[in-house]
Amino acid sequence: MRTYLVIFALLTAMTTATVRSGESGLPDSPAAAPADAAPTQATPPATPSPDDTAANLVPEPSKSCPGVSFSRNLQYGESDLNVLDVATGDSRQTSRHPVLLFVAGDSFASDGAPDTMDPLEDQAMCFAARHGMVGVKVNYRRAPAYPWPAGAKDVAAAASWVHQNIDLFGGSRDEIIALGYSVGAFHVASLLAHPELQVGDSPVAAAALVSGIYHLGADATATEKAYFGADASKYDERSALPGILKTETPLLVAWSAVDPPTLVAQGEKLKQLLCSSIAHCPHISVIKHRDTPSSVFGLDGSDGSLAEPILELVREIEARGLP
Repeated sequence: MRTYLVIFALLTAMTTATVRSGESGLPDSPAAAPADAAPTQATPPATPSPDDTAANLVPEPSKSCPGVSFSRNLQYGESDLNVLDVATGDSRQTSRHPVLLFVAGDSFASDGAPDTMDPLEDQAMCFAARHGMVGVKVNYRRAPAYPWPAGAKDVAAAASWVHQNIDLFGGSRDEIIALGYSVGAFHVASLLAHPELQVGDSPVAAAALVSGIYHLGADATATEKAYFGADASKYDERSALPGILKTETPLLVAWSAVDPPTLVAQGEKLKQLLCSSIAHCPHISVIKHRDTPSSVFGLDGSDGSLAEPILELVREIEARGLP
């Protein structure tokens, strides 16, 4: 009987106190201002009344990734779209683990279709947990309902949630590595490039930018225009370049050998500008294979993946102690 009382008490405590900042002060409804409106200074997330259930907070083993447990759909903002997943491995280490904050996406705009990044996102979480990290997958708001800079603001809110809650999953708030993939690479880069979009407790120790665009041109696609707005004269100020050239955050810039030429050119240009700026040359990686989600992170045993460059970045942060 005493055992059941202890378990009940633990579940009650988790329900009422685990998610310390599930709300972020982000609007639940689409922004009233058009895409061409000027951004406002980001404000720290508000402390909410927790509404997560114990079922969300108790990790569930993953069938697709043995040895890894997932806590799904944890709220980090007011919108139903502001949810994240946390993956943890079966580690007996008592020290805090680095955190891989994964932000992906195959489009700036949402058409209601399933996100093709889902398998890749789970593989990233699996990779993180199997290598002694805590994996966090971020879902965020998209155009046309949520134009620029909603994506970067959501990344900031998710990072703030991690700072406030990741210790409950064994993670270290001082060793957060943000991994932006495809559209997610722009949102992570944009957050680093625009300090006004950051909140007080949203810094990351390092960032990896993979196959992203960092500067929008007049040849923007329809989905890019849905997010950035139709006024091309504002693309410079809304891009990650040149603002990211001032960041002191350690960076990994990567692209795939099979990426479209425009993405390869964006990665190479970012590398060139960073190396000639007052910042520093980033780590560079060219992914050889991207046939399957598991090959991107080397979970199928293939070489030339993102695995070693990311782990090298993690080791760099760990060696510094505090970022």
